[in-house]
Amino acid sequence: MPQAPAANDAGFRLLAATGIHRGDRAYQQDQVRILGHAHVAGCVLAVLADGMGGKSGGRKAADQVILTAEQLFERYAPRRDDARALLEQIVMEAHLMIKLTAITSEEEPHSTVAAFLIGPARGCDVIHAGDSRVYHFRGAEMLSRTIDHSYVQRLVDEGTIAEADANAHAQSNLLTGCLGTQQDPPLAVKRIDGLEFGDSLLACSDGLWHYFTPRELGAIVHTLPPREASEMLIAKARQRARGSGDNVSLALVRVEALGG
Repeated sequence: MPQAPAANDAGFRLLAATGIHRGDRAYQQDQVRILGHAHVAGCVLAVLADGMGGKSGGRKAADQVILTAEQLFERYAPRRDDARALLEQIVMEAHLMIKLTAITSEEEPHSTVAAFLIGPARGCDVIHAGDSRVYHFRGAEMLSRTIDHSYVQRLVDEGTIAEADANAHAQSNLLTGCLGTQQDPPLAVKRIDGLEFGDSLLACSDGLWHYFTPRELGAIVHTLPPREASEMLIAKARQRARGSGDNVSLALVRVEALGG
């Protein structure tokens, strides 16, 4: 479970960690990265992909999301380029490359994506497609999270079922939007204008969030440093899965004052 190096500028630092586990599946189809900008301190991109489509198809799709993000972020100039445009470009280019992979193979690779980009002025842009999520916590309190592109979320939005019952629904794994399908993925982008000291961003696959309430997630990411929080979240998800857990992945970044 690697921990990304801290980034800092004149007023803050970013503490970051990733975590990944195969769960009880035969194959690991999640992928996750936290990338620090090569030239601008305090600029970090976190990307998570949950692949689907056979034993190797899902992994290929998730790998393509990460590769696309790495290539585009390497050319990104934080003080010149638009963060939202970068995130949308990552999603659409990865989507097209995954579709090309499907043409040249008998597999049907698809992937979710959940990503956030923190800029040197502590602004943050979030994008997602599918049911991988990004949570924003201030201390232990959840301020927001992404809304899943899933059949069950649609039922919740329509008032057909309660959100508390969504996890146990028989069709909770059906997605209404992701990368690699014939239909273009949704470009759901959210802007967080100013991260404060003590804020945390958590990107995670459904293999993690399925087993926690927002209150539990907030308590853990607030109380523990990112690396220890990542370890505890994965350990608890594995325990609660009781031998039937999905792949688990997460990227966690906390904003702290220098010397904090």
